[in-house]
Amino acid sequence: MKAYECVQAARSAGRATARAYIDAMADVFVEMHGDRRFGDDNAVIAGIGRLCGMSVTIIGIEKGTDTADKLKHNFGSANPEGYRKALRQIKLAEKFHRPILCLVDTSGAFCGIGAEERGQGQAIAENMSELMTVRTPVLSIVIGEGGSGGALALAVADEVWMLEDAYYSVISPEGAASILWKDANRAKEAAESLRLTAGDLYEFGVIERIIPSVQEGGVDMLRLKQEIAETFRRSAALDENELLERRYQKFRKIGGGCQ
Repeated sequence: MKAYECVQAARSAGRATARAYIDAMADVFVEMHGDRRFGDDNAVIAGIGRLCGMSVTIIGIEKGTDTADKLKHNFGSANPEGYRKALRQIKLAEKFHRPILCLVDTSGAFCGIGAEERGQGQAIAENMSELMTVRTPVLSIVIGEGGSGGALALAVADEVWMLEDAYYSVISPEGAASILWKDANRAKEAAESLRLTAGDLYEFGVIERIIPSVQEGGVDMLRLKQEIAETFRRSAALDENELLERRYQKFRKIGGGCQ
């Protein structure tokens, strides 16, 4: 699949959202709301669940399904309170030694004036900093769009996985084309240059696993659930200091073999 085809697939209508993954994989899920500072953000779903008998914290960026649902979830573009809600759950996960599963699907963090006034950049930076040092296993999966800092705020992890028809990029192809060539119609060309596919990112060491699609925008949920649980059990067996050192070294080595 070509780069821009992955972008289109990641944006396609009817693609499974974070809520669909949670409903399919979690035996039990209790959603938690609010950031204790400003309010609740429906673009981020966060709470406690059970996965193959294991207690886990699950955080997902939710785009919504039909028009009304997409509006409710702000099309998956989180405000600062969404990231701070996630941060609150990350800290609670560390306190109670629960592994953290992040489901990433966003074109980017919300860029409205209110979001900037409430500290969008700081909220994203705090999440990245906390996830780098949190003393519990973290796994992030890009299930659709992985756009810019809005995605990275939940993708600092021991391992990052991607669906084979997802994308993960510092900027959208349209945005890159507009900046580089002043022509958003050259998005296909920009997508190829950005190297945003799962195959490219696996080659660079940005991600650890490519999840095959069983249909457009879909995966084998039962198999994925079992693989997540197995990964968490392996990570939980590590000494906390070793866990943090491995996470640190993962990010130090990214792109080291690039030509």
